[in-house]
Parts: sequence; C-alpha cells; structure tokens
Amino acid sequence: MRILPITLVSVLLTVPAGAQAPDRSAAPKPGPAPTLKLPAIQKQALSNGIPVWIVERHGVPVVQINLIVKAGSAADPASKFGLASLTAAMLDEGAGTRDGLAIADAIDYLGADLATSSTYDASFVNLHVPVARTGDALAIMADVALRPTFGQKDLDRLREERLAGLKQTRDNPSAIAAVAFPLMVYGPSHRYGISMMGTGETLPSLTTGDLRQFHASEYRPDRAALVVVGDVTPASVLPALEKEFGGWQAAGPASPARGVADAPQIKARQVYIVDKPGAAQSQIRIGWVGVARSTPDYHALQVLNTILGGSFTSRLNQNLRETHGYSYGASSGFDMRLAAGPFFAGAGVQTDKTAESITEFFNELNGILKPVPADELAKAKNYVALRFPNAFETTRGIAGQLTQMIVYSLPDDYFATFVQKVQAVTGQDLSRVAAKYIQPDRLAVVVIGDRQAIEAKVKALNLGQVTALKVEDVVR
Repeated sequence: MRILPITLVSVLLTVPAGAQAPDRSAAPKPGPAPTLKLPAIQKQALSNGIPVWIVERHGVPVVQINLIVKAGSAADPASKFGLASLTAAMLDEGAGTRDGLAIADAIDYLGADLATSSTYDASFVNLHVPVARTGDALAIMADVALRPTFGQKDLDRLREERLAGLKQTRDNPSAIAAVAFPLMVYGPSHRYGISMMGTGETLPSLTTGDLRQFHASEYRPDRAALVVVGDVTPASVLPALEKEFGGWQAAGPASPARGVADAPQIKARQVYIVDKPGAAQSQIRIGWVGVARSTPDYHALQVLNTILGGSFTSRLNQNLRETHGYSYGASSGFDMRLAAGPFFAGAGVQTDKTAESITEFFNELNGILKPVPADELAKAKNYVALRFPNAFETTRGIAGQLTQMIVYSLPDDYFATFVQKVQAVTGQDLSRVAAKYIQPDRLAVVVIGDRQAIEAKVKALNLGQVTALKVEDVVR
C-alpha cells in the first residue's frame, strides 16, 4: 500500500481587526496561528489499473465515493455540442435491469444519494451512502456508470426539457448573458463559446446511438479514477470496489483524447448590446480569454480576484452596490479549466445607470493595475487562507478536493502548500498578474438590456465599436 503523507501544516496567519469591514485603511493585527490538519491520501489501484484514492475519516458511518471519467464537454464533436452533458444526465435514467424510477427508489431505500454530472473537463458519478449499505449501493452505481441503457423515451424527455429551457433562457437577461458572453469572447466554433447543454440546433440531432458511442469511446477504465472518503479502510472498501469496477474493460484501443485548443485572444475592446426590450435591469459582463487551471499564477490570481470582485468586500461590490447603489451585487472571476477559460466581471444593474455602471467597472479594472496597499493585500490573503479549511469539513468536501487534484493533475503537495503559497503572494506578484491577465483596453463588453434606453449613453462612453444583436442571435 502506498500512503501519500500530507503532514500537519502550521498555518501562520495575520488576522486583521474587523475582518468583515470594507475599511482599507485599518492595519492588520497579528492573530492566532491555527493548525490545519490535512488528511493522508492512501493511493491504491484496482486490478484493471483504475487508481483509487482513499482518505479515512472516521466518526460518522458514511462514505463518499466519486467516479471520475476524464472526458467532458471538451470531447463533444463540433456538430454535436451537448453530447457529453446529455450522456451524463442519461446515466441514471436507466441502467442494468432498472429504469430511472427503480434506480431512484433503490437508492432512496439505502439512504443514499447518487448524482451524475459533467463539466467541460470531466464527467462524474458520485455516491454518498451509509457504510453499512456500501456494497448494495456500489452495485447500483456501477450499473449507472458502466451499463446505462439510454432509452429513447428518456432521451426524448430530457431533450425536450433542454429545448424548453433554451426557450425560457430568452426571457431571462441573466441567462442570456451566460450564453452571450462566452459566445462573444470565444466565437461559435470554439467549444468554450457554446454552452455545455448544447443548442437548439445541435440537440435535436442527438440520438441514442450517439450517446452509446460517446459512452463506449470516452467512459473507459484508462480514463477513470475513484475517490473514497469516509468511515472505511482500504481493507474494507477495496474488495467491494474491485467487485464492481475491477472487471471494467475498454471496448478497444483509446482514441486520442479530444481537448480544447487555446482560443485566440481578443485584440481590441468591443461592445455588444443584446436587445431585451423592456428589461428592468441591464446585465453587464466584461472580460476575455483568461487562464488555464495549470497556471503557476493560480495563488496570486486567487488573491487578486478576491480584491477585485471575489468577496463581498471586494472593490467591485463596494463600488457598484455600497457606494453607488447601482446593483445588488457585482463580482469577478477566473473560470479555470484544462484550457484557458474566461475571465469576467459582471453585475445586473439599473437600466438607467447602465453606462454609469460600465464606467465604474472600468474604474476598478484600471485601478487593480495599480499597486495594492499592504493592508488590503494582507486582508485578501487571510480571506483566501482562512476559507481554505472549509473545503475539508465533510466527506463530500474532501472528495471534491481530491477530485479536482485528479482532473487537473495537481501536485501531491497541493493541499499542504496551499496556504503557504497564498501567504507568499506579494504586491509585486499582484501587479505582474494584473498586467498580464487584466487588460481593460482589450476586454469584451457584453450588455443585455433595453437597447432603446441604453444604447446612446453606452456609445457616448467611446469604449470601442458597438454591435447590436437580437436575443435570437445569441440564444440558438
């Protein structure tokens, strides 16, 4: 048995007085030095080579088991956007000898939870179950993951639900923004430019044969891993895992994994207004192609974004919500994936304050390029560091962290060094990553709102070329 030791880490933090207050002038004061106890990961493997990561967490007789398949929406063929997402959604609609209702009833009877999902980077089948029921629940989980039936009636129902959801999207400015912004940043031919859920053009063409083919080619043991966290030991849980997943064999040689190519970066600032007549608010999204999860600047970007728009006391939220009252909340974020996902800043704002809100966004986007005061830096680092242990409070939380390590090939010492790397971020680091990853003169500005009410004042800002679009141009 290989045990990966993750040693106890003393986390030395400075805790500012009144940490919840937005006052940037208060100097941080020394606080206690808590110790973060991190779990030991016991790395095993099944007879067919599937890695199994086990963390013992005794005290509550439950276990979380995550099956990770390294294939997600990035693997969708260009003409079949939505295939990976729909495949994952169909897994528990019928598998083995059970239909969807029978699966749900059996899982409920065991006191368990079973969920299937996917992202651009991976697909998942996750099980949370009382330890005494692990064997019975694993048998159902294995059926769902390995032997889905992909029934035509179930596909028709889920497809109609998604198509109906797309129609409803056209009535929701926030949902329109979620579709329009990546489309403007990445374009219609890049996978990140189109929703994982698919479009009104691609969904009708997907067949049960497409689902079966995708499952056979992408759901393979050589692309899979298992994470187990809970009141178990390797000796108690490995035999059950071996029974259900050890015989899983690939149908044939693996085809090259379909990834996402880096998207061309925006060269000049552009403004897009998606007309939603009568909208009570304007939804604003500002950003461009960001950075991949593998970036060595990850910790510095976490601190930078906390200051800009990643917390309630961030600059964007304090400006647009607290100072001006234009919005109920403004935020920013780096959506990091295997390839470079988007950086964005956004908010829903009063229609009559749309142009003024855009101005304040750019005031903060330009302001973050200037040196960050030492006290504000210290607060942001403490915020990121002090929140980190929250992810390890439950079996689900720990399993989720391990899952991220596997999907993004994070180093074995990732947990143990996280806080130290956050605390090591300097003002110079923030200036460097801000200049590299936030360039206000090259960001796309996407506004969903009442064009008649907002266009003239938005054009008067002279931010760049303004393109007017209809909702039907972006939600297809």
